[in-house]
Amino acid sequence: MSARVLVVDDIEVNVRLLEAKLLSEYYDVLTASNGPQALEIAKRESPDIVLLDVMMPGMDGLEVCKRLKSDPATRYIPVVMVTALSDVADRLRGLEVGADDFLTKPVNDVALFARVRSLIRLKRTLDEWLLREEINGRLAALPGDGAASEVEQVAPGNILVLEDNPLAGAKLTQILKPLADQLTLVKTNAETYQLSGQGIYDVIIISMALEREDPLRLVSQLRAVEQTRQLPILLILDDGDYPRLAKGLDLGANDYIIRPVDRNELIARTRIQIKRKRLQDQLLDNYKRGLTLALTDGLTGLYNRRYMTAHLDTLFGRSGGPAKDVAVLMFDIDRFKQVNDTYGHSVGDEVLVEVARRTLGNVRGFDLVARYGGEEFVVVMPDSALSAAGSVGDRVRRAIGDRPIEVTIGPRSLPVTISIGVAVSGPDATTPAKLLRNADEALYAAKHAGRNRVMVWQPSGCGPFVPDGILP
Repeated sequence: MSARVLVVDDIEVNVRLLEAKLLSEYYDVLTASNGPQALEIAKRESPDIVLLDVMMPGMDGLEVCKRLKSDPATRYIPVVMVTALSDVADRLRGLEVGADDFLTKPVNDVALFARVRSLIRLKRTLDEWLLREEINGRLAALPGDGAASEVEQVAPGNILVLEDNPLAGAKLTQILKPLADQLTLVKTNAETYQLSGQGIYDVIIISMALEREDPLRLVSQLRAVEQTRQLPILLILDDGDYPRLAKGLDLGANDYIIRPVDRNELIARTRIQIKRKRLQDQLLDNYKRGLTLALTDGLTGLYNRRYMTAHLDTLFGRSGGPAKDVAVLMFDIDRFKQVNDTYGHSVGDEVLVEVARRTLGNVRGFDLVARYGGEEFVVVMPDSALSAAGSVGDRVRRAIGDRPIEVTIGPRSLPVTISIGVAVSGPDATTPAKLLRNADEALYAAKHAGRNRVMVWQPSGCGPFVPDGILP
């Protein structure tokens, strides 16, 4: 998972140590040696996560975190406090100013990478929702950041707790009761899975010390279904159980707390997860309201050209150009006019709907798929290099071309293929219009080369995509 990490510490050897560890895992690393410099870099570069030392002269890490979280430009960047202090009071102070987690020096590599991956995954999901909120705000006159301000005061929520030890369950219930409108204590994975699917809970708290159940399997199951994919999960585990912690965070858990459970820390972490759930719910509600306007294609249910254009403009316009690669797949259905002319427009519509469905099933959840016009489609892929985009394009091509499309009239089973052009932002594509033109040129080259293929745009000319690389 490629991402940019800002490391902040006034001691250079600490910076270099963390930098070396992160670079070995192929992260891009930014560094700062003091608070003011960190604030300036965070606002200018918008990193995916900040690793922030607590004890710094002048402006300490707590003050830096407080300022990051109070600035609309940086408030959603995850912050992990890195400190030699292990006192619970210090962690609580960090949570109160908005820190997302703590790592204790010397930093354990497993805990470091597990936390970084988990928070980056959360950040990217939230970024996509905030991007769509911003677009909806422009196109539908919805408040662009209203959701954030409306959830600052966190009302009690519905909490689901999985703990099979009666004494531990009673203690958790007693601690969490002031935070809960509804608090449900269960003892098995099956009960948790069934209740969580009702859509009424704001957070699930799972003990990792279950006697007869595998809590990690439950985390995996919760993340595998749409109803609970974004539901916050907080794990409770023993100190030093880093391998299972890392696995839990990789599977999709949002946060964790170490036994013995401190009352105030559990309350603070649970409140943070409820607040995130409320923000996510508000963004989703605004997103759905925005879709009631003419932002989707009535036939396929995909975004329309207007929305796709606004999406690309937003990706490019935040800093005069995209901070990360943006790839575009542009494709159309080969000889689609013959389908309409031979079998009629109703069959053509069925083909368009099925092509849209198969495309959605073969791209990432945060990629945007739009019907560009007629039989032409566009996929916008944030943070994607040319080779990765080409691989996705080839997967989409095979998903459509390898299996005939079933239609209700005419031939009943209709073979359909597509031609795809791929382009990525860069020095030769610094605007959305240029990026789309490059993708269109690659699409034309795919048609000219015989159809049913993927071609990529490069400054030296369009060439075919192959699984092991790109041929000019």
